[in-house]
Amino acid sequence: MSHTITATNFHFPGQKEVYHGKVREVYTLENNILVMIATDRLSAFDVVMPKGIPYKGQILNQIATKMMQATEDLVPNWLMATPDPNVAIGEACEPFKVEMVIRGYLSGHAAREYKAGKRMLCGVPMPDGMRENDKFPEPIITPATKAEAGDHDEDISREDILKRQIVSEEDYLQLEDYTKKLFQRGTEIAAERGLILVDTKYEFGKTKEGKIVLIDEIHTPDSSRYFYAEGYSERQERGEVQKQLSKEFVRQWLIQNGFQGLEGQEVPLMSDAYIETVSERYIELYENITGETFVKADVSDIHARIEKNVVDYLSK
Repeated sequence: MSHTITATNFHFPGQKEVYHGKVREVYTLENNILVMIATDRLSAFDVVMPKGIPYKGQILNQIATKMMQATEDLVPNWLMATPDPNVAIGEACEPFKVEMVIRGYLSGHAAREYKAGKRMLCGVPMPDGMRENDKFPEPIITPATKAEAGDHDEDISREDILKRQIVSEEDYLQLEDYTKKLFQRGTEIAAERGLILVDTKYEFGKTKEGKIVLIDEIHTPDSSRYFYAEGYSERQERGEVQKQLSKEFVRQWLIQNGFQGLEGQEVPLMSDAYIETVSERYIELYENITGETFVKADVSDIHARIEKNVVDYLSK
């Protein structure tokens, strides 16, 4: 597993600061430019796993790039260029301190809350009589506050966001509008691939000119959940588990091995063989979501490759 990138320490021309996120490293340069590097780190239950997943960063970065390009007619985004398979370069923005989570189906976190007897999620009612993975009558927006590093993101209602003045009402209405449009487009793209976009999250920021733009990743298996459309109805009728494309398979493996990110729990050991299967699943995700064959980048020296490609781009 030596051919993975799990940490970076670059010194790009004009570099001012660096932020190490759960999965991405963000370098702020002069002239309001950000260099975002998608590492091979794997995060689940807001905990970063000890080992990297080969090609995961490339997969996330390339899916996000394709999806940004496929939605830029609807919503402006921060992206300027992707000079390397693991790198996106774009305009620095002030991120909103909320994630816009939108759900078309009762799955994942929403299903766990529903099973616990809750019928309200982030101030949004969920109908009685639903089964896990049933479709909501209309997609629901269930925002989360952006956690500081290491903390869990927390559910929050629209009312609380406005009351606590985390986002102004005018901006929040724009975020809701963009979220619905992006989810609709994502749903259409997924349907063309024989997939159902179950739920996803979007993050937004404001440029120094005050324009709201889409930032970070979009419609990737780390930020979204997909079902296979074929057989969905039949599986629901029979009460079977849905066949899905997301990193939920990693979460389920962790749960089975006694880990949900709770205090006192230790991350179970991931063998090299298991990590290889996770990498293969991510490649499968890429090919299903994009409809294209995945081309593995040269990983003999990822750090040197990234540095050369970024510096070459910046010099132009």
